[in-house]
Amino acid sequence: MNQAQTLLLDGLIKTKHVDKAALIRIADMNVMTATPGFNIHTWATVFVQAFFNNPAQIRREGQYFNDRYYKCYRADSNSIYLKAKEEGVIVAKTGNFILVGTYCQGMYPSVCVEAVEKLADYLRAKGN
Repeated sequence: MNQAQTLLLDGLIKTKHVDKAALIRIADMNVMTATPGFNIHTWATVFVQAFFNNPAQIRREGQYFNDRYYKCYRADSNSIYLKAKEEGVIVAKTGNFILVGTYCQGMYPSVCVEAVEKLADYLRAKGN
């Protein structure tokens, strides 16, 4: 297990309020690491481009992810929050990475947001 995967597991998954997580490199739009079973490779480009194209458009239109429509509750230069019924996707941008965390039924969305945003803040503070 590499350091980035350990960071995802310890900083997000162990909270029990983040179901799956991934770290995407902005420079090449490739998934650097993801938690086991999180197939995000085909969505990496979509999440990176969401920050650089037009976050306001995602806010208005929402986003499809894994064959499900998610309504957008926040979209700005640092964060995108998506929700579909009892599950959601939290996406945060740092200097070099896009951090993605998901939550599912039975998890508190606010705790997932807090966990993802805290890890994103940590990466920003480290210059990543």
